[in-house]
Amino acid sequence: MIAYSLLIEAVQVLILLFAAPLFAGWVKTVKCRMQGRTYAGVFQPYRDIARLFSKEVILAENASWIFRITPYIVFGVTVIIGGIIPLISTDLPFAATADVIALVMLFAIIRFFTALAGMDIGTAFGGMGSSREMTIASLAEPAMLMAIFTVSLAGKSTSLTHMVQVMAQGELLLRPSLAFALLAFIMVHLTETGRVPVDNPSTHLELTMIHEAMILEYSGRHLALMEWASMMKLFIFSALGIAPAEDFPGMLVAIVLLAAKLAVLGVILVLIETGLAKMRLFRLTEYLGSAFLLATLGMLSFFILE
Repeated sequence: MIAYSLLIEAVQVLILLFAAPLFAGWVKTVKCRMQGRTYAGVFQPYRDIARLFSKEVILAENASWIFRITPYIVFGVTVIIGGIIPLISTDLPFAATADVIALVMLFAIIRFFTALAGMDIGTAFGGMGSSREMTIASLAEPAMLMAIFTVSLAGKSTSLTHMVQVMAQGELLLRPSLAFALLAFIMVHLTETGRVPVDNPSTHLELTMIHEAMILEYSGRHLALMEWASMMKLFIFSALGIAPAEDFPGMLVAIVLLAAKLAVLGVILVLIETGLAKMRLFRLTEYLGSAFLLATLGMLSFFILE
């Protein structure tokens, strides 16, 4: 039984590592098709990562150990997150550690070191991006926690594995509190993954960069790890909510459902990005405040109606 759990864990980590670039390529391909542009295909992110790994790393003279170690911390913590959350199965050896508060803390560690690395070199772009990132984080994290707490109240646990199991039983369906929490989570999803209308991952304009400004000085394998981790983060946020099974046949069904879900969510994500323009930085407070308000309404509706 332990060997089976470890095998499932390894399969899940491999799916995260190699399916995340494919999902990112799918989103870019659909976006280019909708905008009437050409794209190299869904496998282009693999080629980009391989090309960056083959290039030499160039470091600034005043780069400290923080700048050098941040790509490995960001990549490693992202893989850890993908290894403990139930993507394809709830029978994972580290399922007990999949507490939503711990997951938010792990994402905060990624943001903390990325912001430090952005300021470490001392460039204007890095400091600007780090300042903007921490401003957004101070608003996005409370909204995400409030949305997750609403679901945890309905599931009577902060364990993500337990919440997925309760959802699989259909006990949380058709609840107004979950509808509010879902809307808040979608808004936070766009924020945490740096998508339009919060950020534009394909821009390098100094007036609009947030995440890209912090990693602008990276090159070679360091940039490859940062880009790969960003793809995995998008994959994780998009994959949350699937109902994994506890046996092998159910796991195969969960993999198929996960692929179908990501294909549909990729199209929805492109529709959102194509239909909306990037917000001004000072409008993000209203946007994330609305997300927090929706999550709060979800929690209040749970206590009032349920």
